[in-house]
Amino acid sequence: MPSGLGRPGFARAGRGGPVQKPKNLKGTLKRLWLYIGTEKRWLSVIFGVILIDSVLTLFGPYLIGLAVDAIGGKAGHVQFGLLHMLLIGLACVYVGDAILTFGQGWMMAGVSQRIVAKLRYALYTKLQKLPLSYFDTHRHGEVMSRLSNDIDNVSQTLSQATAQLMSGVVAIGGSLAMMIWLSPLLTLASLITVPLVMLLARTITKRTSILFKEQQVQLGQLNGHVEETISGMEMVKAFNHEQKAIHEFEEVNEKLYRVGVKAQIWSGFLMPIMGVINNIGFAAIALAGGAMAANGMITVGVIASFISYSRQFVRPLNDIANIYNVLQSGVAGAERVFEVIDESEETEDAPDAKEMSEPKGEVVFDRVSFGYRPEAPILKNISFVAREGTSTAFVGPTGAGKTTIINLLTRFYDVTEGRITIDGEDIRRYSRDSLRKGFGIVLQDTYLFSGTIKENIKYGRQDATDEEVEAAAVLANADAFIKRLPRKYDTMLSENGGNLSQGQRQLLASARVMLAQPSILILDEATSSIDTRTEVHIQEALLRMMQGRTSFIIAHRLNTIREADTIMVIDGGEIVEQGSHEQLMAQKGIYYDMFYKQLQQTERKAAT
Repeated sequence: MPSGLGRPGFARAGRGGPVQKPKNLKGTLKRLWLYIGTEKRWLSVIFGVILIDSVLTLFGPYLIGLAVDAIGGKAGHVQFGLLHMLLIGLACVYVGDAILTFGQGWMMAGVSQRIVAKLRYALYTKLQKLPLSYFDTHRHGEVMSRLSNDIDNVSQTLSQATAQLMSGVVAIGGSLAMMIWLSPLLTLASLITVPLVMLLARTITKRTSILFKEQQVQLGQLNGHVEETISGMEMVKAFNHEQKAIHEFEEVNEKLYRVGVKAQIWSGFLMPIMGVINNIGFAAIALAGGAMAANGMITVGVIASFISYSRQFVRPLNDIANIYNVLQSGVAGAERVFEVIDESEETEDAPDAKEMSEPKGEVVFDRVSFGYRPEAPILKNISFVAREGTSTAFVGPTGAGKTTIINLLTRFYDVTEGRITIDGEDIRRYSRDSLRKGFGIVLQDTYLFSGTIKENIKYGRQDATDEEVEAAAVLANADAFIKRLPRKYDTMLSENGGNLSQGQRQLLASARVMLAQPSILILDEATSSIDTRTEVHIQEALLRMMQGRTSFIIAHRLNTIREADTIMVIDGGEIVEQGSHEQLMAQKGIYYDMFYKQLQQTERKAAT
């Protein structure tokens, strides 16, 4: 974690940049094939349709050549009967080609979307398995960009490139075979442009691959800035930073614009220059064919067929070169997706991990040390015992390590040294799922999801009945304000409960925890951002929750923890004082000074 960012909390995003790795085209394509390979059966069907379509289209130029010879055949007589049959044959070829092309496109759309759905699922599943440290050091918008823009890039590449690549290979092989059959000498004349095409494609795609990669990185940066600004719009306006936000957006947008222009210009070079090279090839065919026809070596119809086959041969080469260009964008997106998939997950549960069921709640920290970075320890040799059913409060300056203790207890991070036990068992011996089910957490900045109030409360226990939801809301003092809403428990909430006050959100968070009925309760600044009247309601709810449960409380308002069984003063990653409120006040140490400073501040505010 970068220095100077403060501690990672439960709901705080870090400000790190995107992960960078060297580009590996072959490796990324190989990994993509693992997903593409799951659709082998459908891809085989599509390839069969493409093969039939390609064979069918090979008849077109040959029929055109016969038609030309039928018009200007022997003695200048037009063979109308043969011409009529040839035209009907051409119509059947082109109608059949249209039907088969539509069919392969329809099937390929389904295949590509299923592949992308699996890739998107793999990425989203991976995000659920990443440790909290990943989200503390990566911007949320940049992560979201990989899930949306980069996946969409892969989707477009698969849907456009796969079928075109297969049909292009078949068309090139078939057209080349027909050209050799018609005239080996003319075939040599037409192939003089192939090395030029390959050289051009290699030169341009080498440059565009770098640019498309950078374009995706800059797009991620832009999304990260926009997401961050919109999420913090209240702060932006409060500090009159609208122009600063616009200026920052302009800088990021300008970088994306510049790299996007370069990528599009370089990729745009390909087709026009390819067209010039193709025209050179057609000119060579015309000159060589004309000379051969003048000497009676071939007919005009063969030249007409040959030009059509040459187009069918060159067009897939152009398409493949262009596809390779498009492929760079898709591979750049896939590479960024795989970067996330390759991130280290939370350490796996031990093979013999236990299920923590119905914990009593005795918590012991035994000589625990920890640092988010090895060279900067946050906690230093912390030891304490929280007895079953007791309440323990942590106080101290910002950055002292209070929330870090909670992060370690819930195994959002693992200790560097020492151990933490619950009911005498090292928490690393429990499965994470069962461990975290034993905790109920109420945060300062609680999070509510888009949905109904009922759904948000049931987030604590999905199988709860409506009656249990209402009972939890009553215990949390939330029922009164909920029933004043037009649709009561079915009221829809906007993102993060934006249509509720901070106090109402905290009451819903308390109801959610109340419904879960945890054995161990964690309150992290749960009442620091609300008014005094609402604080009373929340304090009543929290006291009900704390009854009979082991509770850990982090608070800056010291008057809210006076009844805690044990108060620990954390400073510099160490426990410098501990005891009850009365004991600490009698010591007249750090806690005593903190308490009276807050009391004086409260009295001054009341006087003004």
